[in-house]
Amino acid sequence: MIKLLGKLILFFFVSLVSVQAQYQLSSQFDYANTLFKTGNYFDAITEYKRLIFFDSTKTFFYRSSFQIGKCYKAGAKFDEAIKYFSISELNASDDFERFDSKIEIVRCNILRGTTSRAHQLLNEMELTYSGNDSKDSINYWRGWAYMFEDDWTSAAASFAKINPNHELKLICNRVEKDKVSVTFATVISYILPGAGQIYTGNFLSGLLSLGWNVLSAYLTINAFNAERIFDGIAILTLIWQRFYRGNIQNAAEFAESKNIDIANSALINLQKQFRGAKP
Repeated sequence: MIKLLGKLILFFFVSLVSVQAQYQLSSQFDYANTLFKTGNYFDAITEYKRLIFFDSTKTFFYRSSFQIGKCYKAGAKFDEAIKYFSISELNASDDFERFDSKIEIVRCNILRGTTSRAHQLLNEMELTYSGNDSKDSINYWRGWAYMFEDDWTSAAASFAKINPNHELKLICNRVEKDKVSVTFATVISYILPGAGQIYTGNFLSGLLSLGWNVLSAYLTINAFNAERIFDGIAILTLIWQRFYRGNIQNAAEFAESKNIDIANSALINLQKQFRGAKP
């Protein structure tokens, strides 16, 4: 009877200690979350790491590692963020937690510019997760990866798999429509010098290019008509060809630059105005 009573007392004491320890860990986690929510990411990381150190049962390993990853991500330390999201994935208790960790790794890869790695991860996830919500999430972040790659057509196709009238699909289509054709700008510059620059909206450059080419052509033809053969050849080879080639090169560069500006402007507007999830 005495032995039984002793065992009960010991069990009660151990349980009380365990409950108290668990309460302290839970309070520590709540405190770290408060720091995170107020933007004190450095202090939050310290508290989450302290929690992991004392959590012998690994109860908070997944959640703390996940939150540390979010802190590093908020500070644009994407390599560290990926490291801790990977740790959270290893300590996940179910497929939902593993999926969330993988998605965060994808988002970090998009932000740090390693979109090929993001696509690789999404392709692997597509083979593993078959639920509709999972597929929609995979297509959603694949679309964002394509946008960061400046492939707005592929991005629109990814968002269309979620919804044919998806907001981001419509935005991608609009961006692609606003872009100019580098090939067309180059070709029309061969036909009419300055036309490519004018097509891309650089009217002054286009008019100057047209003027210099017309002047060079006039001087060349005038020199040949006056039987100043060597002068005509010199103007043709040294001046006219230079302006003609420069006009073609400038048209292509202006077109590429304008497309970059259109894409960057779209991404900035999405960052400021889009209310949905962003990388």
